[in-house]
Amino acid sequence: MLNPEYLFSFAVASLVIAVAPGPSNAFLMAQTFTNGRTAGMQSALGFALGGVVHTLFAVIGLSAILKASETAYTAVQYLGAAYLAYLGVMTLKDTFGKPSKEAQQDAEIEADKPNKNVTLQAMMTEVLNPKVALFFIAFIPQFVDTTLVVSTTLQLALFGLLYPILAFPIDCAYVYGGDKIAGYFRAHPQAPLWIDRISGAIFIALAVNLLL
Repeated sequence: MLNPEYLFSFAVASLVIAVAPGPSNAFLMAQTFTNGRTAGMQSALGFALGGVVHTLFAVIGLSAILKASETAYTAVQYLGAAYLAYLGVMTLKDTFGKPSKEAQQDAEIEADKPNKNVTLQAMMTEVLNPKVALFFIAFIPQFVDTTLVVSTTLQLALFGLLYPILAFPIDCAYVYGGDKIAGYFRAHPQAPLWIDRISGAIFIALAVNLLL
């Protein structure tokens, strides 16, 4: 069984990260606008499957490091903290220096390209994104409780698989409420900026929590 406190913290952080507007959310919205709700749902499924693949990669890699050296595993955790802090700083920086609609416009360009298998495209986009792989490696270990009887490997796998499960309903909500969300963001251009700023602060808080 997972540590209830860690599980709750993981769920809250995962939901906030999933809700925060980003390239994947913009891709979902663009597919929905361009090709309809079905294409949006296929994209959401593809991102979830991509998360499962990243979980497997992260668990295999982190477990191998743990078996090889506990010191090396600790080093990965601290490197992960540094990476999360970097993500937080860059997210905050982008909210001040990057137009809020730029990511969505980029995704709309991609969505305009002909595509017969949206699910596969979304999954491969997720799997082949090195930033997502680094995120999983940096994010998941923070919620592992080494005092539990449950093995570290199993905890890594459960947390990793839990993230796409939690994110999938959020992605579906983006698809079903795409028109309303897009309309709200057009009417309130500061909304996505503040959500991104909160997300950036969460990344930094997670990094500080690990270091302390």
